[in-house]
Amino acid sequence: MVLKKMFSRMLVACFVVSLLAAATQAQTATLQTQATTTTIQNDGAPRLESDPVIISLAEVEAPKTATGAIRVPHAGVTFDQLLTAAIDTRLGAPYVYGSSGPTVFDCSGFVWSAFQSIGIRFDRGSARTFWARFAPARGEERYKFGTLVFFNGLTHVGIVADEHGFYHASRSHGVAYAPFNDYWVSRIDGFRRVPMPTQMVAE
Repeated sequence: MVLKKMFSRMLVACFVVSLLAAATQAQTATLQTQATTTTIQNDGAPRLESDPVIISLAEVEAPKTATGAIRVPHAGVTFDQLLTAAIDTRLGAPYVYGSSGPTVFDCSGFVWSAFQSIGIRFDRGSARTFWARFAPARGEERYKFGTLVFFNGLTHVGIVADEHGFYHASRSHGVAYAPFNDYWVSRIDGFRRVPMPTQMVAE
């Protein structure tokens, strides 16, 4: 009787050990296969499939030169293209008072966020703060892309697209384009220019 119990326990132990050995062997084979499989990344560098992939939600800052000018990641990309892309990613975002993104904005939060995302740094503030901080736009500068336009007693701010319209975070429509129609033109307080990089350096 004791011999039968010992024999059955040994059988179970052997079965468990063989299962563990099989699992270990399968895992080793998988690791060996992964170690020999490579992928070519977007930058042309090889990467082993078993290498960890790091995903970050951190904001990507535009690289800069030693002089502080924005370094354009691809030849031919201009400041206007960078700012246009930043605005485009925010179009349609809802208006929420006091918000500066990443998915909801008020008027000054939208302006601040768009410039920050392309490496133009200044403190977050209200429309009135931006008015006091930046130099007036003169002549043709007023309707140059990237100029700030102020409305309604310095309580609202947007980014000029051209002489026909501007981008802003509207209470009723969220981040949107608006034409310089009679309604808006009659409410303009003035224009200011955010200091731009002195040069755009292409790699």
